[in-house]
Amino acid sequence: MTESAFIHRYEPATSAGSPPLLLLHGTGGDENDLLGLGKMISPGSALLSPRGRVLEHGMPRFFRRLAEGVFDEDDVRRRALELGDFVTEARKQYGIAAPVAVGFSNGANIAAALLLLKPDALAGAILLRAMVPLSDPPKAELDGKPILLLSGQADPIVPASNSAKLAALFSQAGARVEHKVLPSGHQLSQADVTLARNWIGNVDAKAA
Repeated sequence: MTESAFIHRYEPATSAGSPPLLLLHGTGGDENDLLGLGKMISPGSALLSPRGRVLEHGMPRFFRRLAEGVFDEDDVRRRALELGDFVTEARKQYGIAAPVAVGFSNGANIAAALLLLKPDALAGAILLRAMVPLSDPPKAELDGKPILLLSGQADPIVPASNSAKLAALFSQAGARVEHKVLPSGHQLSQADVTLARNWIGNVDAKAA
């Protein structure tokens, strides 16, 4: 791994038919945070879990923000491309296919940015409590890429209009988007796990 390497965990697949997952934690998380979630969503998948390289008051994140909900968009673009390079290198090193991103909060936002800036890096994405990452996104061609967007009805951080705008943005770029609003806040619930597991099972079946 070169300069673009992230501190990360990698767990090889235990089942040949399961897609690899790229696990992207929320603010203050690390490379261990979502391993359990990944195993619940897609048992048997290879798991690639990097740690965000930006620190905010000592807490790892994937990009800088100027305030809650206000992103440093130049940094978003730079960090998303760095993450894309890391995924490319990790695929070579570990011999895996393009992964499905599973991102929570800040991790979901960098995954959304990666889909818009470097769509080929990912096979699809499960975005948990994501926001629109770029106010002036590039014209992406997502050609039927599957995306599951799970929002919280009472989320104090992500307004409903913002997550709806993100779903529309991906749909307009040609992705196959499923957007569900759950009766929850910003934290994850059992419903997130169940929906994500069912969704990835269906996506997997279609790909096979």
